[in-house]
Amino acid sequence: MNIKILNKKCNGCGLCLKSCLFDAIELINKKAKIKENCNFCGVCVDACPAEAIVLEKKAGRKDLSAYKGVWTFAENRGGKLAKVSFELLGEGKKLATSLGESLSAVLFGYHTTSNCQELLKRGADQVYVVDDPSLKDFRDDPYVKLLSYLVSQYKPAILLAPATYQGRSFSPKVAARLHTGLTADCTGLKIDPQTKLLYQTRPTFGGNLLATIICENYRPQMATVRPKIFEEASIIHPHLSPGASLPSRGRNEEGGVIKVPLPKNLGKSRVNLVKILKNKEENINLADAEIIVSGGRGLGEPKKFSLIFDLAKVLGGVVGASRAAVDSDWIPYAHQVGQTGKTVRPRLYIACGISGAIQHLAGMQTSEVIIAINKDPDAPIFKVANYGIVGDLFEVIPALIKKFS
Repeated sequence: MNIKILNKKCNGCGLCLKSCLFDAIELINKKAKIKENCNFCGVCVDACPAEAIVLEKKAGRKDLSAYKGVWTFAENRGGKLAKVSFELLGEGKKLATSLGESLSAVLFGYHTTSNCQELLKRGADQVYVVDDPSLKDFRDDPYVKLLSYLVSQYKPAILLAPATYQGRSFSPKVAARLHTGLTADCTGLKIDPQTKLLYQTRPTFGGNLLATIICENYRPQMATVRPKIFEEASIIHPHLSPGASLPSRGRNEEGGVIKVPLPKNLGKSRVNLVKILKNKEENINLADAEIIVSGGRGLGEPKKFSLIFDLAKVLGGVVGASRAAVDSDWIPYAHQVGQTGKTVRPRLYIACGISGAIQHLAGMQTSEVIIAINKDPDAPIFKVANYGIVGDLFEVIPALIKKFS
């Protein structure tokens, strides 16, 4: 799009400045001028009484026929694949099948052979891998440059990345470099049968609404996906050995592994990794936990979280928390479950003193079994719970601990 001011018509009234929500218009010599941060929303066009502002849509449409296939980014943490990588593969396979195109995984790291084989076993038609000592640990700059380079070279139609600290860091920058759109924190993906466009659904307005977004004129169609939203891809080729060939709709090199050398012209990273310091809270793996016991504001004070820890210990689970408890500094953020925390999908989720705000439900309602403990019989948490205990949690939890012990 393009927007311009017709100086002969502009009378310098300033109404367009007042209408602009982005402060993207200024007056110079009593004439309006559009600044660089304009997002072409068109509000000023309607506000101008002199019809001196014109919003032009560029004619024609970019040829997108060269873009084919679905790519998923395989997140590598300390040499091991994160489980969200398999979740993206599972959903990516459905999208690729709907399009009748190939599914590829993209992997950056060092000594990646076993991880490549794991991705192929779980249904990737091919794996684009860059294996280099400089990629052993995550750094933003190299990932952005590499992924942008690969997409420019091989032109996938769809690119999915995890909505983790890694994916949320580099994905927007990749989208900006490729001049395409990005839908963040998706909870639903599907291919429209008529247009073949990717329909990307995400919560908005604090989780009160679901927005479905399309990227019609640019490629790739990019989305980050929250962990624990989709099922992991199952193992399709259990006996696959290194070098074995795979049935594939796409191209195969070395049994499905396409090795891409690290380009020499990418430049140096602006960040030197000196040392990795692990917070003790990082050992809390909420996303992969089978049993989670969460506490909320109903506990009344931080020291009462000891009850939650005791119950979790007896059950062999981990401790979660609501945003209210985290915001009150009762427990570190690493324990937070919900839309602004971790999305979890355990076999058993016990919510203690949590009312059930929609933001919290968005992060745990797909749990296999949910038990709610709350003294308020009308608490929203009971609407999603499989079992509910209406009572004083300071009586109920000690009784549960005693029984399970």
